[in-house]
Amino acid sequence: MDLDLRKVRYFTAVAEQLHFGRAAERLHITQPVLSRQIRALEKDLDATLFERDSHGVTLTPAGRQLLDDARQLLAAAGATRRRVRKAARGPRRLVVGFRAGVVVTPVLRAFGAAHPDVAVHARRVEWDDQERLLLDGTVDLAYVRRPVHERGLTLLPLFTEDRVAMLPAQHRLAGKRDLALADLAGERWLRYVDPLPDDMPIRTVEEKFECVAAGTGITLVPASVAEQYSRPDIAYVPVRDAEPDQVFLAWAASQRSPLIAEFARTARERA
Repeated sequence: MDLDLRKVRYFTAVAEQLHFGRAAERLHITQPVLSRQIRALEKDLDATLFERDSHGVTLTPAGRQLLDDARQLLAAAGATRRRVRKAARGPRRLVVGFRAGVVVTPVLRAFGAAHPDVAVHARRVEWDDQERLLLDGTVDLAYVRRPVHERGLTLLPLFTEDRVAMLPAQHRLAGKRDLALADLAGERWLRYVDPLPDDMPIRTVEEKFECVAAGTGITLVPASVAEQYSRPDIAYVPVRDAEPDQVFLAWAASQRSPLIAEFARTARERA
């Protein structure tokens, strides 16, 4: 007959207390029920586990052997239960969003080294979905840029970077060392945050490339975008008086996970 772990647990309580009444209280069952379970276990094992007399309860040699084995058995059963529950929940997971140009790999590596049991994934977000993906839980945190609708979010400033003009390679200003905003007066600017009714909304840096290269307009982008994305038909020129781009780490204000706080600490240190 298979060994009943519940009976083994009851036996262990009695063996440690050497008192049926106290063991029953510890197990939150009645003493008659406990006595029946112990008798059933003795029948299953075909062995007497306790000597009962007017002086109290003592373990038999068989009982002492079972107590030694039972502690290991119950510990192994508890560990198995925890592992199964963990597998059912899946591995701990953190999804980190990032905007184009922001390099998150060093932070993800540092966080992963400190938390090897956490699966960390990176997902690119765009200016028009960065808040939604945070608030609906698609991403747990995200590196975002302004403009940011802050309602419902916690923002941690990380760093700023210069912005550069994205111009067609044949533009009259493409060969300049740097520019002022006044040099760009009269240029047609791409409207991707608040497009006019007839404008096609622009979401990604790839769409910006196509529009700029086609001569539809020009725009400003963070310097990191210029460093990571190059095309022969696109030129980048620093704009010395452009307002710097601000990068934040953002997460839903309702988030209480300690992993969020730990990742934010790592990101701040690496910023």
